[in-house]
Amino acid sequence: MNIKPLADRVLILPAPAEEKIGGIIIPDTAKEKPLRGKVVAVGNGTKDEEMILKEGDTVLYGKYAGTEMELEGEKYLIMRQSDVLAVIG
Repeated sequence: MNIKPLADRVLILPAPAEEKIGGIIIPDTAKEKPLRGKVVAVGNGTKDEEMILKEGDTVLYGKYAGTEMELEGEKYLIMRQSDVLAVIG
């Protein structure tokens, strides 16, 4: 990947939305945005805040966190490290 977030920003690949719930197929328009994803790139941090997250971490983030972007047909989110709520271990 040729994208490198700056400062305290991270690039996240959101997990796919659920297709089925209990045998019922959910249409694309009714799918809720996933609130977890995988970190694919990180910045270097700032002098006030070191970068804690690393590539490969699975994280939880807020519903309206980040900015959506599309790269090579894949949708990503770019957000500040402080917008990430937790790392799933």
